[in-house]
Formats: sequence, structure tokens, C-alpha cells
Amino acid sequence: MVDHDALSVTREAYDAAAHTYAELFGDELRRRPLDRAMLSAFAELVRASGNGQVADLGCGPGHITAHLAASGLSVRGVDASSAMIEAARHAHPGLRFDTGSMAALDIADGVLGGVLSRWSVIHTPPPELPVILAEFHRVLAPGGHLLIGFSASEGPSHPTQGFDHAVARAYRWWPDHLAALLRAAGLAEVARMVREPEPTDRRQFREIHLLARKN
Repeated sequence: MVDHDALSVTREAYDAAAHTYAELFGDELRRRPLDRAMLSAFAELVRASGNGQVADLGCGPGHITAHLAASGLSVRGVDASSAMIEAARHAHPGLRFDTGSMAALDIADGVLGGVLSRWSVIHTPPPELPVILAEFHRVLAPGGHLLIGFSASEGPSHPTQGFDHAVARAYRWWPDHLAALLRAAGLAEVARMVREPEPTDRRQFREIHLLARKN
């Protein structure tokens, strides 16, 4: 069950913030070599599977979608915010962007070689996350890969923690807890990256990338 009121609040908040968000994060990969490395590994694994179709779910203004497309993948972006999709289409007119919900994707079963979820689940209330992960599993082909990014909670005694995100209410997860949810959804962890915060980061949260494969 998905809390549609929470989804509407998040969507409206990102609609209002779309222009500012695009300006702030449009070139974020330039200063994030470790993130680029994880995206490169993800793209290489997807290409090696022979199915280069990827969905960037929660794509925002489309900058990561464009990065993956430049790596040779056939990628589409999906976001709940129509303003974000409008910004993505304007910035990257050669790519496909659709408005949609991660809980009910307009994508056929088992057609994707890869799913990217880069900080797109952070606004999902923890009890609803299994619904999202089940959708990721549904649209992936057998052997397809998921790369999911999120912020870590403070320790194993805090499986999830809420925090006041600049745009909308958000949540952090202990990495092992989220990895267990992936396993329950049929997605086996194959690698993870933990990035410690920089001293200048506004929030001193560790950033996690989990790479998983559909069984």
C-alpha cells in the first residue's frame, strides 16, 4: 500500500523546486569521481548482459540519464514530478522522459537490463519500500542489475531514520537492512560503496551505493 498523500506532497515539493534543483545538481558528477566509477561499473555490467535497456527512476532533471546514455545504454528517465520531467526534456531533447510512479511503473515485465535508483527512494516511507523494490524486480530481466543510492542511518540499531530534507520528508537506512529488503525482493547484493561525508557537506551522512542483481 502506497501513501498517496505523502507521494503528492513530495511531487508538489519537487515541482516547486525543479528549476533550483537542476541548477544545483546538473553538474554534480563532475566533482564525484567515486559516483562516476559506480555508474561506470553498473553500465558495464548492463552492457555485458546483452540488454542495454535501462530506466533511471526518479531521474530529476535528467543529468544522470544523459550520463548513462553517453555510456552506450538505451536509457529512459521516469520521475513523479512533471516539472522535473519538463526540465529534463528541455535539457536533453534527444532522450525519453516520462512522468510516473516507482510504485506502478508503465514498463513491461522483465524488459530492462538495468534500473538506476539514485536517491529516489529516500522520500518513501519505510513500510512502503518493499512495494517499490518489488516493482524494480518486476521490470528487470533475469540477471539484470539495480544500482540504488541512499544515505545511511547512524548504526544497526537504527534500521531507518527520518530527517528533514530540504525539499520533503526523507529517510535514511542502515545498509545491511536495505540489503536484506533487496534479498527479500529477489535482488542479491553483489557490491556496495560507502562514501564518507566531506567536512564541508551540510549533512554528515554516509552515502551508500548498493549494486544488486535479479536472481
